[in-house]
Amino acid sequence: MKVECEICERGEIEEELELEGFWDSNEIRLILISAPFFFLGLYIEIFTAQKIVAQALFLLAVAISGRDVIRAGLKGLFQRRININFLIVVAGGGAFLIGHGEEGTAVIILFAIAEYLEEYAERRSRYSIKELLKTRPTEATVLRDGKEVKVHAHDVKVGDVVAVRPGEKIPADGMVIRGESHVDMSHLTGESIPVRRTPGEEVFAGTINREGFLEIRVTREYEDSVIMKVTRLVEEARKRKSRTERFIERFAKYYTPAVILLAFLTAVVPVLVFGLPFNVWIYRSLVLLVVACPCALAISTPVSMVSGITSGAKNGVLIKGSDVIENLRKVRVVALDKTGTITEGKLEVSEVRGYNGFNPDRVLEISASLEAKSEHPLAKAILEEAKKRGLKLRDVENFVSYPGSGVGGLIDGVEYRAGRREMFDIVPDEPELTGTSIYVGQDGQVIGAIIVRDRIREESKAVVSTLRSMGFRVVMLTGDNESVADDVARKTGIVIVYSGLFPQDKAGIVDELKRKYGRVAMVGDGVNDAVALAEADVGIAMGAMGSDVAIETADVSLLKDELTKIPYLFRLAGKTMGVVKMNVTSSILIKGVFAVMALAGMISLWVAVAIGDMGLSLAVILNAMRISRLK
Repeated sequence: MKVECEICERGEIEEELELEGFWDSNEIRLILISAPFFFLGLYIEIFTAQKIVAQALFLLAVAISGRDVIRAGLKGLFQRRININFLIVVAGGGAFLIGHGEEGTAVIILFAIAEYLEEYAERRSRYSIKELLKTRPTEATVLRDGKEVKVHAHDVKVGDVVAVRPGEKIPADGMVIRGESHVDMSHLTGESIPVRRTPGEEVFAGTINREGFLEIRVTREYEDSVIMKVTRLVEEARKRKSRTERFIERFAKYYTPAVILLAFLTAVVPVLVFGLPFNVWIYRSLVLLVVACPCALAISTPVSMVSGITSGAKNGVLIKGSDVIENLRKVRVVALDKTGTITEGKLEVSEVRGYNGFNPDRVLEISASLEAKSEHPLAKAILEEAKKRGLKLRDVENFVSYPGSGVGGLIDGVEYRAGRREMFDIVPDEPELTGTSIYVGQDGQVIGAIIVRDRIREESKAVVSTLRSMGFRVVMLTGDNESVADDVARKTGIVIVYSGLFPQDKAGIVDELKRKYGRVAMVGDGVNDAVALAEADVGIAMGAMGSDVAIETADVSLLKDELTKIPYLFRLAGKTMGVVKMNVTSSILIKGVFAVMALAGMISLWVAVAIGDMGLSLAVILNAMRISRLK
């Protein structure tokens, strides 16, 4: 059963337009239709004496291929806004007036091709974003009263249970409540290997169920799904301009009138002042007009920035705009939050000690029995370790929770407590291992200790090493105590460490780092580190796929908890800005050289547009496309 939706049908029409092949567009068809008239006119002009017929064929070719160029040029003139199209219309019309109709036609046709290349590059960049929308689901199978009902994805509500079979798209963000499978998340995260999902784990709209049958309880409606937020974010990012782009736009506004004035002086001064041939210098002024068209310069920055932003999105890295790419290139310090960034944010038991003849397993058994009635994150780590060791939990009577300190209760009639050092009168005077210590005691005397710590990510050391080799100062910020912080820093190769910090303290440290070293990028979880992320020149949120706050507030959001994306992000920014500089520099240099050659009469009109305009625009576009190869 196909579910109809007017909104989606409109979206599909838009996508079809964007997916249109290079040779399928109306503009290219018109250019191809005009080409035979142009070449026939050339043949007649060269091999026959019928010059009027040749000129008529040239004009027909111009009317077909240059329709949009001429219309845009005249519209700009009437609105008192001289644009690039007007320059080309003047150059082409001037060529006809001085008897170079073949070159005037070549100028119009080649410029039409150049304009289409720019438009095609823009459409391809939009399509890179719309590839995300291709994954959006259109229908869902909802379980209602024990029956499967097909509905549109827009009609799925929070709390609904949807059934997803192998090969089907998951219709909404939600939690798996039944079944196991591997889910293809490549469109969202760039992750090529499907991820295993079991009951209690989150899945996202548009991802594909590869194997088993899943039942999923919906947690977000369609418009609030991660894929829709990501798509909107990247669309908005395209509109945010960098300082380079804004400068180029301002430059072009004054550049075009200056070019017209220079071309006018080129046509008039040599003739009136030095008595040189009129036709020669009017021709050279027309060549100068074409050569000086700032097409390639105008697109050099935006096409590169969009390529960088969309390339990042395909790899699960959401960049808020081209201004962020510029800032990333200037970063000198990378500040990493410890918990959930350098570490996994998952506590585990690293050691169990027994005192006064108590066996470590006995200590763990007592602590786990008490912690079974607690909701504290430390309790979960202790229970998991007890389960791993195969220990049996004991019954607890008169359970008591001491907020901020620990828990207590009776086991086999004996009073036990588990918690902070301050809960006990007598504590062994022995150096602690790095980590959080939970002491276990009987009748006020400590009988053992459990050391819990946050597991360091496997890739943390390599990522820190990579960042340092790239020239960054790497700093760690944490609320943990000094011994824990120093241990993590030593194991990961971080030299600069700030420990014992509250969230507001981290923002102050970021400000201090900015004054001391220059621009700072802060990497955190997007919620607890929100103040520090906002204070940094670039805020980077880890694991933002399920976090509305991170996606909406950070400058950069990494959809998955992948620390390896940080070096990739800086390489992407570096490559993007490198391409921008290369495009801008080459555009200015080539245009400058061609301008000198135009004044010296060394190039013709068609060469000026074929190489100095269309060729240069194509080179800029192809150069920008190289960015997408970075992985």
